[in-house]
Amino acid sequence: MRLPLKWFKPQRLAYQLCCGLGAAFLTLLDVAVAKDPRPNIVVILIDDGALMDLGVYGGEAATPNIDALAAQGALFTNHRSSPLCAPSRAMLLTGLDNHRTGFATIPEVLPPEHAGQPGYSMRLEPGVLTIADHLALAGYRTVMAGKWHLGRGSEGMPDSHGFDRSFALDASGGDSWDDKAYLPLYTEAPWYEDGDPAALPKDFYSSEFIVDRVLDYLGEDLEERGPFFAYLPFLAVHLPLQAPSSFTEKYKEVYAGGWDEMLQERWQRAKALGLIAQGAPAPQMAESLRAWDSLTARDQELLSARMAVHAGMLEAMDYHVGRLIDHLKAENVWDNTIIVVTSDNGPDGSSPVNPPMRLWFALNGYRLGAERIGEPGSFTFIGHEFASAAASPSRLMKFYASEGGIRVPLIVAGPGVEEGAVYHGRAFMTDIAPTLLEMAAVPHGSATDQPMDGRSLLPILRGETDEVYGLEEPVAIEVAGNATLYQGSYKLVRNLGVLASPAWQLFDLSVDPGETNNLAASEPVVMTELMAAYQDYRDRMGVLEVPLGYQPSQQAGQNNGTRLLKSLAWVFIAMGFVVAALATVIIRVLVGLMRS
Repeated sequence: MRLPLKWFKPQRLAYQLCCGLGAAFLTLLDVAVAKDPRPNIVVILIDDGALMDLGVYGGEAATPNIDALAAQGALFTNHRSSPLCAPSRAMLLTGLDNHRTGFATIPEVLPPEHAGQPGYSMRLEPGVLTIADHLALAGYRTVMAGKWHLGRGSEGMPDSHGFDRSFALDASGGDSWDDKAYLPLYTEAPWYEDGDPAALPKDFYSSEFIVDRVLDYLGEDLEERGPFFAYLPFLAVHLPLQAPSSFTEKYKEVYAGGWDEMLQERWQRAKALGLIAQGAPAPQMAESLRAWDSLTARDQELLSARMAVHAGMLEAMDYHVGRLIDHLKAENVWDNTIIVVTSDNGPDGSSPVNPPMRLWFALNGYRLGAERIGEPGSFTFIGHEFASAAASPSRLMKFYASEGGIRVPLIVAGPGVEEGAVYHGRAFMTDIAPTLLEMAAVPHGSATDQPMDGRSLLPILRGETDEVYGLEEPVAIEVAGNATLYQGSYKLVRNLGVLASPAWQLFDLSVDPGETNNLAASEPVVMTELMAAYQDYRDRMGVLEVPLGYQPSQQAGQNNGTRLLKSLAWVFIAMGFVVAALATVIIRVLVGLMRS
């Protein structure tokens, strides 16, 4: 097991010694019982998955393996992430509020005024420990494969944060078929194995490869059959949406009725499944979004085909999760393995199709149309309208602190978890780390690391309580100026973006989970109380206010526009040479004509 350099600092010796003694004690126990009794742990992270994307939550995609996990374990209906990927991943792996990890936001939308400030370093900061750090020191084998996006350089990759083996994508996303950049933010696909640059196999497909690599790692060191922690952050269903046609074909007509129909159908299923109250109103799409009936038949066919790829990519991921499950059963470790399934945020409505991007896509071998959609060379996405529908019964989507951006699935299965349980109590991404560490009987929160902000959900899983947070206890989340605070049934929220107003709003989620009725004016006492609670959170966590007029999408354009221009510079230079050559030829012809 390789320990990151930071673990050799003197202030960590006490923690290291305690964990080492604990591991030694457990080793002695293992000699007696011939098998380490501690559970194996698998964390499966969906990228940009909506609450209702999985079949067990009422989604259209066939996800039988994950559905079976929910049937064998527990399903949470009120779990929240952050509205963006890296902050959620930091919260999941550390149990800390994202501002305490270094990922108050993501690099792509970081305003220059915040760069380098405490909590805004865009790396896991000194003293921040991951689940893998804790488990590795307690004798666990720790492996991961998939999207990392939590820091760069020699001290930023997974091998410096507790993982024995890792194959990590150091980017916000990637092509699922090829070893190439998916956006001009990157000049290549930055994959690393154990911290060193690595190439992908020729037959690469992301979901298959991620499972293959984890199985390879788990097959190593066969003589050391101790418990393991496996982290699988999939690329599904981040753009570009890509999947084999064998998975997408069956959904060809499923979304032909458009986003309005999809929103209504998910809303109805949400009521039938108990995800929302029977009398809850349907969420409303932003007024600026298009009506399905306003589109041409050709556009409707293309857009519904994009959603078919979205569903196919989910099913493909689930298929390969099934392979992982089959392996665990074949190795006779299934009965002692805890599996967690969740998503880093809600569905993504990004539509990167402006003229410079279209040029970049063409030059990099991407096609945007319906031809062989989802297959190699295809770049597709669902856009704002279908993302709004996918977020039903919630409002808005990724980037926003409304429910559509942060209310996501959470499934926990394994030893000690009641089969078929459904829990409606509040849960947050920061709760996963302390829950898993308690289930593994691994200490945390010592003098050498930061006490976690999240709380163990084990009392809920044991049936001891319905809530680990007091009903009147405030819990807040903030990313890139998008902020929310929960207290009782009330939700305070502010959204920055083209689909929302920046004014603070207030909703009663017990009767209005779709956030349709703003109570800010009619409930001034509650509004004042929750605003005060948010100010307290902001001060404690060191939240920086975004600059006046800030919007994440605009900031992303400013941050990344230079990279796009650089990536296209050779095109403009070549065009300049061509124009100059043509001008020279024309001038010579004209001069020749004049002399004649």
